[in-house]
Amino acid sequence: MEIIARIHNDFPTKFGLPRQASLAPSLRAKIIFEPAYRVAEALRGLEGFSHIWLIWQFSESEGWSPTVRPPRLGGNVRMGVFATRSPFRPNPIGLSCVRLEAIEDDGANGRVLIVSGADLMDGTPIYDIKPYLTGVDAHPEATDGFVGARPQTLLEVEIAPELAARLTDNQLATLREILAQDPRPAYHDNPGRIYGLSYAGHDIHFTVHEKQIKAY
Repeated sequence: MEIIARIHNDFPTKFGLPRQASLAPSLRAKIIFEPAYRVAEALRGLEGFSHIWLIWQFSESEGWSPTVRPPRLGGNVRMGVFATRSPFRPNPIGLSCVRLEAIEDDGANGRVLIVSGADLMDGTPIYDIKPYLTGVDAHPEATDGFVGARPQTLLEVEIAPELAARLTDNQLATLREILAQDPRPAYHDNPGRIYGLSYAGHDIHFTVHEKQIKAY
């Protein structure tokens, strides 16, 4: 399999990324094709689709495990890896459905894709891109297994004014969406601990107490 493109966004590390695609719809990213695939004709017709599938590589994953601890179950219950979207898989392949915002000309990079809601870190290799088809990809009758049995509770987010002033409106909206979902490992619950994540060129620190998260 050949890498056809890489994604570029404001997350240089895994920590803080949304755990699934579309959970942070404000998160913008640019998909830049590798030189061999910067062929405008290869994108002909794609502009008519609102969403696309990304097939990509868990480039930071090491090895696989037959059972994993899903964050939605508090990180303390093990499930089979094939019942989850964990990166610890026999083949480190990820699948994400993202919104296609635009197709733009980007000088030497050729035509690039602007997408939102991607759960990929900056530089992640992409193997393939396919259109999302409402007639065959959407299943309203589908069930969510153990994931649907535990609804996610969002945190109340407070961002220090001096931090907010250093971010664009879109970056600020994205940060709020990320923090509201509690980026900590599921098994961490230490109100006195200060956590840190890298986002948009800033080192952001935050604390969590009960249902409130404060970032500065």
